[in-house]
Amino acid sequence: MATETLSERILRENAGVLEEMINHRFVVDIKNDVLSNTVFERYLVYEGAFVDTAISIFAFSVAKAQTIEQKRWLAAVVIALANDQIAYFERTFASRRIDPSSFDTSIPAVKNFCSGMLAIAKDGEFLDIIAAMFAAEWMYWTWSKEASAGNISDPLLKEWVAMHVDQAFADQATWLKDQLDMAGQQGLPEGLCVRLSSIFGYAMQLEIDFHDAPYL
Repeated sequence: MATETLSERILRENAGVLEEMINHRFVVDIKNDVLSNTVFERYLVYEGAFVDTAISIFAFSVAKAQTIEQKRWLAAVVIALANDQIAYFERTFASRRIDPSSFDTSIPAVKNFCSGMLAIAKDGEFLDIIAAMFAAEWMYWTWSKEASAGNISDPLLKEWVAMHVDQAFADQATWLKDQLDMAGQQGLPEGLCVRLSSIFGYAMQLEIDFHDAPYL
């Protein structure tokens, strides 16, 4: 019988909250091609604020990484976020004439998501950051693969979903998973495994609340 990897354990123990996010109204609306412009544009501003935060999160992971190979990979992630994803938001805001400053990104669901994830990176250990970002990126990759198979009439929304199924994003989600599994193979203390699973669940709940926000 095959031994359960650490990532498999984390996914099993958090299957309920992950399923809740994958079936969130926001995701279902995208799959059904009925996401309103108002919700999408509000989400874009909120998500843009988080991607800016994610640059700092991954910068902390570079500083806390244990090998030069990890540092190189994570440094490339920081560069991609700054040059590719932030550029998407800049271009989209200009195209749709969205003024991000006219939106309140300090509402609890958005503020708690950004500050909660950043606190893990600032105060936690390397694997804590990996577990939190594994939650975010594995979730996005999972539902985006399903959504990309359907019709998305808004070209900018279609592009956003496509960004989360391209090979670079798939490689990143898989890399995070592999980091957990390689650490698990080295024999982590049970308390640390429990903590990493808890961080995954905490991050996923923050994601759920965050995706509720554009509808409020």
